[in-house]
Amino acid sequence: MSQKVLVTGGSGFVAMHLILQLLDQGFDVKATLRSLDKQQTVINTLKANGAHHLDQLSFAEADLSSDTNWQAVMADRDDVFSVASPVFFDQPKNEDDTIKPALEGVQRILTAAQAAGVKRVVMTSNFGAVGFSQKPGQPTTERDWTNPDEPGLSLYEKSKLLAEQAAWAFINRPETTLEFATVNPVAIFGPALSNHVSGSFDLLLNLLSGKMQRIPHLPLNVVDVRDVAALHILAMTTPAANGQRFIASAPGQISMRQIAALIKAKRPALAEKVSTKALPDWLVNLAAPFNAEAKGAKLMRGMNRDVSTAQAENLLGWHSQYDNEQIILNSVDSLAEHHII
Repeated sequence: MSQKVLVTGGSGFVAMHLILQLLDQGFDVKATLRSLDKQQTVINTLKANGAHHLDQLSFAEADLSSDTNWQAVMADRDDVFSVASPVFFDQPKNEDDTIKPALEGVQRILTAAQAAGVKRVVMTSNFGAVGFSQKPGQPTTERDWTNPDEPGLSLYEKSKLLAEQAAWAFINRPETTLEFATVNPVAIFGPALSNHVSGSFDLLLNLLSGKMQRIPHLPLNVVDVRDVAALHILAMTTPAANGQRFIASAPGQISMRQIAALIKAKRPALAEKVSTKALPDWLVNLAAPFNAEAKGAKLMRGMNRDVSTAQAENLLGWHSQYDNEQIILNSVDSLAEHHII
């Protein structure tokens, strides 16, 4: 009998890739959607991308902002992939408007999973919970945590950090029987299955549209969405993954200036608006006390980019299948294919 899993937020960028791989591996998959109006779109997208065993896919309506239906949705599931994050259609006015839904959302998932007798939950966290306070020196590993008061830390990153900390606090209660692991990806790129992409793509869109008129010296760690999905499945199916965090990253790093040069060299037809002008470090430092974007850029420029994936490699046998250049070019090609640029 197929292992029965639940994927929350089934129409999301990571979730769709995860569902595609789960179906191809023979899992019985149930996906939650905030509205079942989206289910045919998800099915059509999966079909268009060669999905197998679609008869093993079902849907249920559930929203992270409400307790309704979560325990019932999980009642017949062996394991849960907690992929969805709260959705904001407007810029939150204060921190609580972002952080509270994130904390309540993970609490709902774990409470329902515990009550339904689920064996393991794998949570999609992110690198913002791990490495934004680490300075160059020793490699950043899963033992590290970002300081929630780090200057320049975005509300999104802070909400993911606090949500993961709340999840571990729940798991460490004496009465909790759930197994648990987290996947902590760096900036997620790679091929989109539709015109829905991750927030990381804003960096590429700003470059390609010419909105980024001067390019800062900004090193990045990136990872392909397909590698992220594969790591989720390994974290679910490997006994030794229980109680662990796993950083997902391609080896090494690539800077915004290198990305711009790569696009110009390899995809010149798409690079007409890509700037070649550099934004000097001193100007970023000067603007940081007064400008949130500059403060964030200063943080990202100064953080440790020596990121270790040894834990995923040694415990799970996971290895990034795509290097930095492949990831960026596949992403740019995908933006063009789906007419996002």
